[in-house]
Amino acid sequence: MIKIIYKVDNNSRENLSSMFENMNSTIVLSYLQGHMGTAWVDDLKNPKVAQVMVGIFVFYGGDPNSEAAEELLNNLPEHSLVIVETEDWKKRIESIHNGRLEKFKRYDFKKNPEYLDRNHLEKFLEKLPFGYELKKIDEDLVKEPSLHEVSPDFTSNFHSIEDYLNRGIGYCILNKGQVVCGASSYSIYDGGIEIEIGTRPEHRRKGLATVVAAALIIDCLDRGIYPSWDAANTQSVDLAEKLGYVMEAPYDTYYIHYKK
Repeated sequence: MIKIIYKVDNNSRENLSSMFENMNSTIVLSYLQGHMGTAWVDDLKNPKVAQVMVGIFVFYGGDPNSEAAEELLNNLPEHSLVIVETEDWKKRIESIHNGRLEKFKRYDFKKNPEYLDRNHLEKFLEKLPFGYELKKIDEDLVKEPSLHEVSPDFTSNFHSIEDYLNRGIGYCILNKGQVVCGASSYSIYDGGIEIEIGTRPEHRRKGLATVVAAALIIDCLDRGIYPSWDAANTQSVDLAEKLGYVMEAPYDTYYIHYKK
């Protein structure tokens, strides 16, 4: 029997908060605080289980054994990164998506601006290699195709390019007029952003990501907002720690390739 699920509207969003109160993710906050993303539940007034989606990231909270949990776990785009808090949720995911998932570690960092030293960060800006140019993403660069070729996720979670220019923030590095590296706000939440970084393969191992990330972090600190870092692999961990971040802990993440 298929259980009906409901898309959450602004009036019902606050009903989800208690189900995600132990989840240390700014991406979840970006939805719960009304900035971006969508959510689905089993009941709009008294939900027992919920799904939050922001970009490729999908989070589940509430009762994994409720009638609607399986329907929500199948309510996925083709490619998803799924994050949950409890072992019961992990068992349910592994049962329902057996054969189409990959389980791996992501890495969370302590969210303390005291670890981010401006003088330390400014030293990286001096190490931009010859032939490269550091620029803030503005009205012209945000429309540059090469920026989105490096990573469409620099702007994809915003409602429009205008919305990104109003609420987002980013820096990029150009070579011969083309964007080859960038660091931008993947998502935003009250008082901060979640950082997205990308570099064209042929321009890696030159320190570009370090430079562009340092520029973005400094700008955030100047604005009084926190540049949150969450690492997808050990290379990202190394870069974060080089910049001053201190790791909190690794956590399980599921990549699910799902076709309805």
